[in-house]
Amino acid sequence: MENTLIQQESDDINYHLHPYTNARKHQEQGPLVIVKGDGVYVEDIHGKKYLEAMAGLWSVALGFSEKRLVKAAMRQFEILPFYHQFTHKTHDVAAQFAKRLIDIAPVPMSKVFFTNSGSEANDTVIKLVWYRSNALGLPDKKKIISRLKGYHGVTIASASLTGLPGNHRGFDLPIDRILHTACPHYWRDAREGESEEQFSTRMAQELENLIQKEDPETIAAFIAEPVMGAGGVIVPPATYWEKIQAVLQKHDILFIADEVICGFGRTGKMFASETFDLKPDVLVLSKQISSSYQPLSAILLNEKMFNPIADESNKLGVLGHGFTAGGHPVAVAVGMENLNIIEERNLVDNAATVGAHMLKRLHELDNHPLVGEVRGIGLIAGVELVIDKSKKTALEVPGQLGTMVGKVMQDLGVISRNIGDTLAFCPPLIITVDQVDEMVDKFKQALDIVHEKLNG
Repeated sequence: MENTLIQQESDDINYHLHPYTNARKHQEQGPLVIVKGDGVYVEDIHGKKYLEAMAGLWSVALGFSEKRLVKAAMRQFEILPFYHQFTHKTHDVAAQFAKRLIDIAPVPMSKVFFTNSGSEANDTVIKLVWYRSNALGLPDKKKIISRLKGYHGVTIASASLTGLPGNHRGFDLPIDRILHTACPHYWRDAREGESEEQFSTRMAQELENLIQKEDPETIAAFIAEPVMGAGGVIVPPATYWEKIQAVLQKHDILFIADEVICGFGRTGKMFASETFDLKPDVLVLSKQISSSYQPLSAILLNEKMFNPIADESNKLGVLGHGFTAGGHPVAVAVGMENLNIIEERNLVDNAATVGAHMLKRLHELDNHPLVGEVRGIGLIAGVELVIDKSKKTALEVPGQLGTMVGKVMQDLGVISRNIGDTLAFCPPLIITVDQVDEMVDKFKQALDIVHEKLNG
């Protein structure tokens, strides 16, 4: 059996172009091939076990072996394996799940539009924002503001929203009508003596200045993650969201909350919009919506967003947008059961309590020579690494230190992800206190090994 799998590994190297990977380097070193999962652990082709500290890609809320999700998928496969939602048609499971999402939404919402990934969802949101502006007779009101280090996907439009250079270089991105304002990373970017509230005031003023520079009548929407994920797990400082939302309300700019990572319990509330008292017009959901057992994402629209779109579709005769697999019956059946389990097992509360323990354990490393900042909320955290604490600098090559620590952690049996020089932690919502201790203990061991290597 292992020989067969090793041959598959070779085939993977030869025939698979990997996302977020250096293709030439990959040809030299090959992939880590995962073949099995159980709870918060996965196992590779050679039988080595790893604690998956990233829940896959921020997403496997229920771990890697939840039989109820498998049974939900199989039941739906047997009843109705596929149907679509085009041209006045639907199926019962999509209709039921849409209502369920509206019922639990953190603010009043009107309609749900199903897509298959966070990228597709945010791409769709851009189109719907433009469609709405046309419906309102505002053809110049099309610009959308995102943030530096924000992450919103990788399609042409959603990658333009993403504020990370690696998603733009080589792709002729970003496209026009997409703007970026400052990243609210207080530890990294605050001025000397500046309090969190003063920093937040400055962030809001920078947003106001950008709006004025571009002309408020041309700005349609602002999109942001309540807590930044792929930009380095950046938790907003005190009063940030209060001040940012005030600017948006002043200029009647739509607020899109990208909860692709934050939704369904990650921050210790069902939605991060509750955690930070956000009032979005659009809510974007994916990842933990199905624990990634099936591709699924959803866009929730309030009445302010929906009504002009509905009027325009009536005027034009059609809303000319949709995906064959959007709201796939198997995917939404899994999503419904996933939500049932999250609620039945009180996993949102588990994220709050076990997350508090995770942050406590990580903060015990504050004085480690390689730790610059520990930040997080609920069951999501980032530890930014440095070699000079006073200057907040790492090695000469950005990301080199993070890569070194991440590699040693993986050798020790913990899969994390280095975002530059920040190690991210986003384990499944089912993780226990003992498993958190295992994860953090091995992280400390990795830090010690790398520190000794650098100073040996």
